[in-house]
Amino acid sequence: MEIIIYIYNGMTMLDAIGPYEILRNVEGFNIKFVSKKKGEIKADSHFISIQSKHKISDIEKADILLIPGSTIAFVKEMKDKKLLEWIKKMDEGTQKTVSVCTGSLILAATGLLEGKKASSHWKPIELLSDYGAIPTRERFVEEGKYITAAGVSAGMDMAIHLVNQLRGEKAAKAAQLAIEYDPAPMFKSGNFLKAEEDIIKLAEENMERDAKKDLSFLDKLGNFKTLRKLQK
Repeated sequence: MEIIIYIYNGMTMLDAIGPYEILRNVEGFNIKFVSKKKGEIKADSHFISIQSKHKISDIEKADILLIPGSTIAFVKEMKDKKLLEWIKKMDEGTQKTVSVCTGSLILAATGLLEGKKASSHWKPIELLSDYGAIPTRERFVEEGKYITAAGVSAGMDMAIHLVNQLRGEKAAKAAQLAIEYDPAPMFKSGNFLKAEEDIIKLAEENMERDAKKDLSFLDKLGNFKTLRKLQK
C-alpha cells in the first residue's frame, strides 16, 4: 500500500512524524515523504528539518494521502493553485485522503470538503466554513474517505483508526504498542472544550509568538483577512 505524506516548509513536524510512526509499524505499508522540491524541509519551530527525496511532480497516485498542518505556513499552501490541483488529482485515486491539524484547511481549499464535517486545530477551525466545510470539534472526523484530525497529537489517534480500517484491530493494536502510545497526561487541558479560559489565553499567546516567526508568508500574500481571523 502506497502512502504519501506531503511535507512543506513551516509545517508542524509531529503532524507528519506522529502518524508516520504508527504507519511504519504496519507490514506492507510503503511510506514516502513528498514535497514540491527535493531537499531539506524545515519545521515551523525553525529548529529541526526532514529530507524529502520525492517531488510531487513525480507522484501521480497513492492509496493514502496525508496532509499535515502548520502554525501559519498552511495559509501559503492554501493559495498554491498547483498544489491544490495536485491534491485533487491524487484524491481521485486514493482509498483515503486524510489530514492533521490545519492540514484540513489546505484540503478544504481544494473544495473536497465542501458540505462535509471536518476537524482542525482548535484555534483556526472556524476558517473551515470559508471553504464550505462544517467545523466539528472532535479528535478526528470521518466523512466518507476523508478523515480530518484535530491539532498535532490527534494525528496519532487518526493513524491508529486508519490502520484499524485498512488492516484490522490486531494490526492497529500492534502498531500502537510498538511505540507504546498509551497517553495518560497529568492534566485534562488538552481539549479546547475542557480547558480553562486562562489556559486557553496562555496557549494562544504562546502560539502567537511562534506564528510571528512566519508572518512573512502572510505579508507576501497580503492575506490580512486570514490573519485577523487567526488572531481572534
